[in-house]
Amino acid sequence: MAATETRGSGEKQGALWGAAAEDWASLMEPLGDKLFESVLARGAFVRGARVLDVGCGSGRFAHMAAERGCDVTGLDASESLLAIARRRMPAVPFLHGEMEALPFPDERFDIVTGLNAFQYAADPRHALAEATRVVGPGGQVIVATWGQPGACEVTAFLVALKPLMPPGVGGPGPLALSEETALRSLATSAGLTPVSLHDVDLPWEFSDFQTAAEAMLSAGPTTLAIQTSGRERVQDALERAIAPFRLASGGYRIENQFRYLVAMKGRL
Repeated sequence: MAATETRGSGEKQGALWGAAAEDWASLMEPLGDKLFESVLARGAFVRGARVLDVGCGSGRFAHMAAERGCDVTGLDASESLLAIARRRMPAVPFLHGEMEALPFPDERFDIVTGLNAFQYAADPRHALAEATRVVGPGGQVIVATWGQPGACEVTAFLVALKPLMPPGVGGPGPLALSEETALRSLATSAGLTPVSLHDVDLPWEFSDFQTAAEAMLSAGPTTLAIQTSGRERVQDALERAIAPFRLASGGYRIENQFRYLVAMKGRL
């Protein structure tokens, strides 16, 4: 799913996350289904609920929410991913925009989700404050991010990727909000009341290395590494990093965990 940074960096982030949009939509986004199903089971996604999915990517979660009867809107920084979402669901509005400058009036939605999105903002508090602004009193904001590094075997690849990134690159990344205290503090600072925290096991399974490479190299951070160091070096780093997770069949199973915080606008 694509995300943005403060003051116009959505163009940059959108280009990164949309560089291999078809691979992301067909190979990576479906791996999040267990997370999406868990979020939808929280009970607020009833028929007619007005839902904004921030960083909607190619619209898989939005589609699942719409199938439950929710009134869904998607927003993303990648036009390439949005094109896929619109093709899949012509009746759902999918808008191009910045998560830190949401193009909606105050209290427009009942639920705002950011599933693998807010941690990529240069100012996550400001991005979450925007989500708080557009949700109504008593509404929910749901923030999903990676779990603890020790619960995510993909961390091995993130470590291998670091030397292949541009010099001096730092700041937000996949694990930026993984700590429970960081996630809860972020919600509180944005004017939300944390309600519950949930961990979801999310293993990645690939039939062979080529499929694993096409999927994992479609994410924004890997696109940046490819632009910096070349696809061959990044793919070689990936092959070494995931070698311990190769199965006897020749496929791969990489154990990961996501966590999400359900927060409410107002007090319990």
